Amino acid sequence: MNGNVRTMKWVTAGYEALLGIPLIGAGIVMGFSYTPLFIGFILHAITLILANRRGLSAYGNILGIVTSLVAWIPFLGFIMHIITAIVIAIDAARQR
Repeated sequence: MNGNVRTMKWVTAGYEALLGIPLIGAGIVMGFSYTPLFIGFILHAITLILANRRGLSAYGNILGIVTSLVAWIPFLGFIMHIITAIVIAIDAARQR
């Protein structure tokens, strides 16, 4: 079952990395009327719940929730998406 959490962490890390690509990420977010930020919020919340149920850390996904809430701010969103992607990827790689 821990594999499901690890997979979700990799999915959310990839999602954050995609949204963190300059111009492409902004185009995706703005082109879909900021809906991708809501989708990211939901993905991070699901991952956090799954991790908590299994006693695993999900600090990166907590950061992802915060990122989803503030990423509408120009430049801050770009920075937060990149930082969040890195933190979640490290967390997923360390999970056994």
